[in-house]
Amino acid sequence: MGWCPGPRRPGPRTPPSIYRSHRPLCKGGPVSRTPVRTVLTAADRLRTARPRLRAAATGRWARLALVLAVGLLGGYAGLLLGGHATTAVGPTDVQLSFTPSWGGGTTLKLPPLGALHLDTHWGPVSLQARVTDLRPEEARKLIENDAELDRVTDQIAEQIRHGVIVMLARAIAFALAAGFVVSLALFRSWRRALVSLAASATGLVALALTAALTFNPQSVAEPRYTGLMANAPQVVGDTQSVAARFSVYRAQLAHLVGNVSKLYAATSTLPIYEPDPSTLRVLHVSDIHINPAAWNVIRSVSTQFQVDVIIDSGDLMDHGTKAEDKFANDISDLKVPYVYVRGNHDSKNTQKAVARQKNAIVLDDATRTVEGLNIYGVGDPRFTPDKSTRDDFVGADQLRAEGLSLADRLRATGRLPDIAVAHDPAESEAFSGLTPLILSGHAHTRSTKLLPTGTRLFVQGSTGGAGLRGLEKEQPTPIELSVLYFSRASHRLQGWDDLRLGGLGLTSAQIERHLEPDPDRPIKPPAPSPPPTPTSPFPSGEPTTTPPTSPSPGRR
Repeated sequence: MGWCPGPRRPGPRTPPSIYRSHRPLCKGGPVSRTPVRTVLTAADRLRTARPRLRAAATGRWARLALVLAVGLLGGYAGLLLGGHATTAVGPTDVQLSFTPSWGGGTTLKLPPLGALHLDTHWGPVSLQARVTDLRPEEARKLIENDAELDRVTDQIAEQIRHGVIVMLARAIAFALAAGFVVSLALFRSWRRALVSLAASATGLVALALTAALTFNPQSVAEPRYTGLMANAPQVVGDTQSVAARFSVYRAQLAHLVGNVSKLYAATSTLPIYEPDPSTLRVLHVSDIHINPAAWNVIRSVSTQFQVDVIIDSGDLMDHGTKAEDKFANDISDLKVPYVYVRGNHDSKNTQKAVARQKNAIVLDDATRTVEGLNIYGVGDPRFTPDKSTRDDFVGADQLRAEGLSLADRLRATGRLPDIAVAHDPAESEAFSGLTPLILSGHAHTRSTKLLPTGTRLFVQGSTGGAGLRGLEKEQPTPIELSVLYFSRASHRLQGWDDLRLGGLGLTSAQIERHLEPDPDRPIKPPAPSPPPTPTSPFPSGEPTTTPPTSPSPGRR
């Protein structure tokens, strides 16, 4: 029997990978393990090292990404932490600060009056300005002397600029310091801390470029107000004065500061709202649906904004019954002309009940001049107050055909109106090209669009919160109405305030200002369309019993 030696262990200088064991038979003896040296080629070495290189590269990029993320997040946190300053703006002290936001913009908080939001810029940071104090003596001078407001325009601009510079300096210093210190504390490496510092600086540059490229200097002319409705007119001012009196951003800011100063200096008694005398104010309401709370809202808005005319585009009632007729008696308490057209929930008796009010003007295929505005209106040809009648009403095609027939007759008179009013947009859109503005309702959702002819179609939401129907949804239908501003000289729409009300006792409001981009645009005739059917679907002013050929835009 022979003896087979065991495998030799590799030496300290010899990699174990070059040894290979095999099991030859020893003659007359047990199995032996003999080491065999194997030479690796370059391809073998590359194949062996590749996983290690890949793992090292992946780890390196992951660490770099983590360092950059720490720098960006730390810089953002430092920006928010250090971005605040207090500065004097006219007779007020204003606290400026940066807050996180996806949409950017600027918010002016006026405690306890409400807040104004301005779409000044886009970005992940919003600028907030909060009025913290008022110097009564300076405010009194500003209110009593109109020349004082013009004098402080440059002063206000310089004060705001100074406050913003101080806030930016603090924010930049805190952002860079936070990015550096946080990275140093986490990684304990000066080199990585410097990389994080560079990431923070890059993030600040990107943020500044985004704000500069998206800056909108005219945003003050189109604010969104949230707060007590009684204070809204004094805060937002008048669209004509804001849009035309001032042509530069700093002057608009001065006017806004003047409005706020008046409110704060008044203490217990609010100053009288004095809109631009060249502006005619029209309150547009619709779809009240016999909600008594709507009269309180209409009365409050018409008083606060000192409206000259109220236009109701229909559905004053819910079922059009005789018992509901007395609901129209509140119209006489409004003390301003009340222009009304019939909706599909209003009966002919409803129309008569409205006509009995001394300040009411009922329009049914007729034109009247009210406060200098030529207003044409037509009542809805349907009467569909409940589910038993809604299956019998005609669709949008028949409504449009009816509207086209009325538009042809109106065109033949040669007296084109400044405003056309009809309840359903499907009918009212037929007056496109005959008037600069069409007012409508029915949809219980507010919307507006410019038609190809240059005519603006304005669909109002429900001023009555859709009545009892507003409770059928998970969220109640909001109470909506709008104040429209017209030029007394041209009778053209200059802008409008969209009001949405809610809250305890309906005392809070959200108001969004819109300016007409081209008030004096030309109105061109519509493109030729097929003539309406020879026989109107409404021969007697009542709904037909023929099912609709196309669905109506909502059975309301």
